[in-house]
Amino acid sequence: MKKPKLGPPNLLRDARVYLSGPMDFVASREDEKRFGWRNRVSEFLRVFGVTVFDPWFKPQIRGVAEYGREDETTAKVRTQWSFAQGAEGAMARANCAEHFWPALHIDLRMVDTSDFLVAFVPTNVYSVGTPHEIIMARQQRKPVLFVSPPVEFPTLTQLRDHLASRDDGEGQRLLTALEAEVPIKPNPTGSPSLWYMPLIGGEHFFDGFGFGQYAKLFGWPRSALDERESRTPPQKPLLPFLESLNTKLPQKWDRARKQFGPNDDWLLWQLEGGTDEGATVKGVNLEAAKP
Repeated sequence: MKKPKLGPPNLLRDARVYLSGPMDFVASREDEKRFGWRNRVSEFLRVFGVTVFDPWFKPQIRGVAEYGREDETTAKVRTQWSFAQGAEGAMARANCAEHFWPALHIDLRMVDTSDFLVAFVPTNVYSVGTPHEIIMARQQRKPVLFVSPPVEFPTLTQLRDHLASRDDGEGQRLLTALEAEVPIKPNPTGSPSLWYMPLIGGEHFFDGFGFGQYAKLFGWPRSALDERESRTPPQKPLLPFLESLNTKLPQKWDRARKQFGPNDDWLLWQLEGGTDEGATVKGVNLEAAKP
């Protein structure tokens, strides 16, 4: 594999990005924090001078220590939840809400502070915070780079074949019932929800990250992320797009004119920083206006 050459920070210099995606109902919060996609995307973007907001590693707040910190134990507060009526149930629900409020608060503030979002939205993982963050960003006309990977269940296929080979009728019945109860719905094309399509805009969807192309450069050990992309190589990977974004802003499809044109969602401030007085406006970035 040819070693990719990543250019110096350019258009992405000093840009701020928030990494949105499921954290609660993933298979393992601990593994997701230590080995998940955010770690690689953060490392990749920092090469271009990007400030990365990762909800697993929230920035410290001046004057409020540990505010909103979230880790693999955060979801345990859900065990206190109760639907019971009366004061006892109300207190339990209030405690849960109060416990998680700082995390919600700081995550939304990071979205508000960011210039664009990278959102990982597999259709088989339940998530509420991710749609909230995406909608908030799009209400502000911020670009959302939306990764919707193919969703397949190879182990499920193996189990079905295993039961069929043993003529296990009861096992097959239980498996069919389980698929309906969960539900388990393959999405081999990675097509996103119809609601997301007009919300995001057609040119900002990706079916994978393309980690394999950059693995040797960054020394990423092979993991389940790579196994999934090896089985179904992305047709439109995110990381090459981010690399090109550093040198040229993307265009969007003009349905009326049936051609590509300027994309005014991309507003990357050009600031002159490095002084004790803070950053100041350096000039107007006209890159997005180029045809």
